[in-house]
Amino acid sequence: MPANAQISALRDQIARIELGGKRARGVLPFGIEAVDRKVPGGGLALGALHEVAGGGNGAVHGAAAALFAAGIAARTSGQVLWCMTRRDLFAPSLAQAGLHPDRVIFAEVGEEKAVLACMEEGLRHGGLSAVVGELTRLPMVASRRLQLCAEESGTFALAIRRWRRMTEAADFGQPTASVTRWRVTALPSAPLPVPGVSRARWLVELIRARAGDCADFELEACDDAGRLALPAELANGPADTDTRRIGAVA
Repeated sequence: MPANAQISALRDQIARIELGGKRARGVLPFGIEAVDRKVPGGGLALGALHEVAGGGNGAVHGAAAALFAAGIAARTSGQVLWCMTRRDLFAPSLAQAGLHPDRVIFAEVGEEKAVLACMEEGLRHGGLSAVVGELTRLPMVASRRLQLCAEESGTFALAIRRWRRMTEAADFGQPTASVTRWRVTALPSAPLPVPGVSRARWLVELIRARAGDCADFELEACDDAGRLALPAELANGPADTDTRRIGAVA
């Protein structure tokens, strides 16, 4: 058996063991072949916890990470619970990323313990399509509880990691029970031949994937349907546009 086939078979075996007899609930693909082929299963696992944080100068305020999460939630069907402690979420920006405020239940709480409790209750409810929570820290025990609740209900769980200062970002390197971990960094937009600003661009890093590889992608930001896109110059070039990284944060 070729080495690549052996690796694929081993990953499938690991995935079956991790399911522990639970029924696979499918995936939410990005719709970009270069990205989906790098994510185990061809997309983000439904009924699972996923993490996303900002990178570069956006590591603290996390605007790009929030819009990335909003675009993912927008492509689910149903109501979305968004739990937060800060009053800086701009609903019109979520709408530009495809997540209309009419679909969102905003839950503002006083501390992060309440965010975790709110997320857990939302996941256990079973009537939501996604639960999003803004968190500075995500301890292993708390992440495991969220992952188990997501598995039981089949609800999509997204943890947006935010910090008040750059030194706190080191917590993103600590292990959690999330299935995937992403980092989103704003890049300069492509110049236009006329005055104006073109579609935003992001460096999207898959820095952890259970039973999968790490990868980097330069993508255009979410449109009003929540979909990312390859920049034109990359879409017309080689299909494999990502850069695999060794020793990524676990």
